[in-house]
Amino acid sequence: MRRGFTLVEIMIVILIIGMLLAIAVPGWVKMRTTSQEKACWENLRVIDDAKQQWAMDKGQATGTTPTEADLVPAYLKKMPTCSGGGTITIGSNDQKATDSVFGPSP
Repeated sequence: MRRGFTLVEIMIVILIIGMLLAIAVPGWVKMRTTSQEKACWENLRVIDDAKQQWAMDKGQATGTTPTEADLVPAYLKKMPTCSGGGTITIGSNDQKATDSVFGPSP
C-alpha cells in the first residue's frame, strides 16, 4: 500500500495558501507604500530645515529660493531623494519642499 497525499488534499492546501496570500499581499503593499511616504516626508522636512538655516545664515529675504549647491554640503551631506521614485522640488524658503509622488509633507 502506497502512502502519500491525495490530489484532493494537495488542492485544499494550495487553496488555503492562496487565500492567505490574498489576505496578506494587499496589507504588505499598503505598509510598503506608507513607509515610503513617511520616509519621503521626513526627507522633505530635512530640506525645509536646511533652507531655513541657509536663509538665516545668509540673511536671505522671505521668498528666496536656494539651489542644491547652496544647501549641499554646508547644510546637507547630500541631497535627499524620494524613496517612491519622485522628484523633489526645493522651493523658496517660505514654502515647503514638495515631492512629485507624495506632495508636500503634512
